[in-house]
Amino acid sequence: MGVRGHDGTDGRDRAGGRTDSRKEPRTEAARARRAVAVVFTVHGAVAGGFATRIPWIRDQLELGTGPLGVALVFATVGAAASMPLAARLAHRHGPRGALRLLIVLCCAGLALPAAAPGPVWLCGALLLYGAGLGISDVAMNAQAVQVEERMGRSVMSGLHGMWSVGTLVGGGVGALAAHFAVDARIHLTLTVPVLAVIGAVAAGRTPDVRAEPGLQAPPHFALPGRGVLAVGLIGFFAVFAEGASMDWAGIYLRDVTDASPGLAAGAYTAFACTMAVARLAGDAVVSRLGPVRTVRISGVLAASGGLLVVAAHEPAAAVAGFALIGTGIAVVVPLCFAAAGRTASGAPGQAIAGVATLAYASGLAAPAAVGWIAEFTSLPVSFALITVLLCGLVPGAGVLRTERAGPPRPAPDAAGQPSAPGP
Repeated sequence: MGVRGHDGTDGRDRAGGRTDSRKEPRTEAARARRAVAVVFTVHGAVAGGFATRIPWIRDQLELGTGPLGVALVFATVGAAASMPLAARLAHRHGPRGALRLLIVLCCAGLALPAAAPGPVWLCGALLLYGAGLGISDVAMNAQAVQVEERMGRSVMSGLHGMWSVGTLVGGGVGALAAHFAVDARIHLTLTVPVLAVIGAVAAGRTPDVRAEPGLQAPPHFALPGRGVLAVGLIGFFAVFAEGASMDWAGIYLRDVTDASPGLAAGAYTAFACTMAVARLAGDAVVSRLGPVRTVRISGVLAASGGLLVVAAHEPAAAVAGFALIGTGIAVVVPLCFAAAGRTASGAPGQAIAGVATLAYASGLAAPAAVGWIAEFTSLPVSFALITVLLCGLVPGAGVLRTERAGPPRPAPDAAGQPSAPGP
């Protein structure tokens, strides 16, 4: 028995005849891809909008780098605790309904950190913000896997490119708000309903392929296999650098290079811009060079950017360094998701969720780690250690060479379960 669509049909149109089996699947896949791309963009705009207002939050609450790092740990805790729940929500409510709810909650969390009246409240706000960001991230990436299976070609890098476009839009608006000294509480509160409506509408048009009735719900937590851990470690390196750059680029320029608030916020914008361009072009590059060579070259570029940031004494050099880091790490995570799908011997969605949890939790942990290291040493020392991690992409890229064994599997649903094959 094939998987039934969200409307309960079995592939027949309302008049009882069969739809065009050649044109309709291609058209539906393209529509699904556009819808998922919009969700990625909204999610990125949430992350970008928050990142550019961190200096405002720090100044408003008069926090040092250490206390700010402690507060950001709560975002890590919220994300790590929520990510494994995405598969169960999709199993219970369907991947479409779950994503629609989660992207709205993600957008709502954006307004909380700036509204915190003190450090303790900031920790609670970041806990909720991180939970919304993390669980919706896993849900939308599971939908991206479904779309890639339907398209029959690599589209993951492009979808992540749209996430970077979102961070660029959110970061650009945030940079303008910082330049004109707009209160972050006003800026972020007005942003929430706009992003929530766009995200909910787009999520309602994503795939809704469900597991067969009676199939057991996925576990709350499952230990990933050795192959998934190896792929996840590569993702760890890249996302650690991404998270650190997102949350500390503005403060780095303010504290290390004495940049103005507007220019400091622009450092994140440069980082997001180069990452977006590299991801949008990533599928074509990977098809030409292959994933291993692509990641090795990416590691060299990212590490070079890290060295430039560490050595920078002027704002322009630091901005250029963050831009190189963004270019270098852009395609690494999308390729890790693809490799996890090939590595998994069971449901690939569960392997991808494992990689996402490991990689993204590291990205949310990075800001806290950078803050604590900087508290006892300096921000340049923190980014020197990040540069060392980026160097690990060059020898570690070989794990992405894993080939999928056996016949092609049916596409997974958003709960990480393989859907039943068609008739």
